Amino acid sequence: MSTIQDIYELSPMQQGMLFHTIYAPETGIYFEQRHCLLEGTLDARAFRQAWQQVCDRYDVLRTEFHWQETDKPLQVVYDKAELPWIEDSWQTLSTAGQNKKLDAFLLAQRLQGFQLDQGPLMRCALFQLSDHTYRFVWSYHHLLMDGWCNGVLIKEVLAFYQAIHQGKQCSLPPVKPYRDYIVWLQQQESASAEAYWRKALEGFKAPTALGIARIQSATTSAEATHHEQQAFLTPALSKGLQTFAKQSRLTLNTLLQGAWAVALSRYSGLEDVLFGITVSGRPPELSGVASMVGLFINTVPLRVSLSASETVLPWLQGLQQAQRDRETYSYSLLTDVQSWSDVPSGTPLFESLLVFENYPISIEAATDSLEVGFSLRDGQGYEKTNYPLTLVVIPGETIQLSLRYDSQRISNEAAIRLLGHLQIILESFIQERDHPFILVSLVTVTVQR
Repeated sequence: MSTIQDIYELSPMQQGMLFHTIYAPETGIYFEQRHCLLEGTLDARAFRQAWQQVCDRYDVLRTEFHWQETDKPLQVVYDKAELPWIEDSWQTLSTAGQNKKLDAFLLAQRLQGFQLDQGPLMRCALFQLSDHTYRFVWSYHHLLMDGWCNGVLIKEVLAFYQAIHQGKQCSLPPVKPYRDYIVWLQQQESASAEAYWRKALEGFKAPTALGIARIQSATTSAEATHHEQQAFLTPALSKGLQTFAKQSRLTLNTLLQGAWAVALSRYSGLEDVLFGITVSGRPPELSGVASMVGLFINTVPLRVSLSASETVLPWLQGLQQAQRDRETYSYSLLTDVQSWSDVPSGTPLFESLLVFENYPISIEAATDSLEVGFSLRDGQGYEKTNYPLTLVVIPGETIQLSLRYDSQRISNEAAIRLLGHLQIILESFIQERDHPFILVSLVTVTVQR
């Protein structure tokens, strides 16, 4: 019998996710799903025990959310929770049969979702495909944690696995509880944040039109409306962007923010655009924050002005300077930020979101420093936000752009064109960095609707 260990309030991002999940539970919003191949010799019993030990180690993995009959939403931590685990053998099936069964399982899990007030809000499945190949599926609600935590948890799972398999004890550093972050948030002053956001959003009265959106349909099926298109930049362009960023003392994130701003400007016909960005939300002054597990990310608005007289490089440098100022108040609750703007209540502040996934540990690389007898590869994932258009950027030797969108609002063809335009804009940043801004990117991109 488990007992309550702790109770505390939600972070700003958790409050927003909870609201959208409750408001549209049938859409599968903020259901996170990761799956990958395990290749090699696997001790399935030890693997399951390792996951349970990680669940025992972190408070957030034993957390429920309660909002009814309370003054404000609360997260409730229990002292123990048994991690739901499914295990099966698919060895008698053909490869096509295995793939079909996997697709059906992934969909069924998403449709099942989670009861947020009945933990744990995480479950795992392990399917044996051959003597030395397994498919592992990991599902959880985004309320628990962000993508930064994936690599942290996988690395610890493998450390526990190695110790269990070898009959040894696993010694890991003490855990910094997620509660520490909630306490830090409560210590931040709201008046200065309000003053900053009021000034940053002054005069902005309506969300930036996507320019390619169709009339919104009333259908809310989770699978029918969630589509994704991907593009991989060439190795040459990826390296060129990284070199340009380094030489110009810019981050790659700034270059992508700039490209997204240019695309929105061209598509909407506006020189003053606004879109959402996801920030890591891990305050450097909070001790041990880099290794903490929980939901730290936050979504805040980014307002960008595009002047015809500016050149590319100074404009990008100004964009980065503004980012440093904005990070000071990146913990702000988005509903508060919207209330400090001139955008009418009930109207979204923005309709597109940019997510730059720059995590310290990748899931595939988690086995590099440990001899566990198997490797992880073919990692894939599923997630869905409440925005009609989200650009996810994954850096690497070949930069990946993933466009996730509501297909009832945006056609597949329009999404594919937008990805092509983004690549053109990024190329122009490198080639025409010292030219007048209006003569470079905005003219180069020809929008077809």
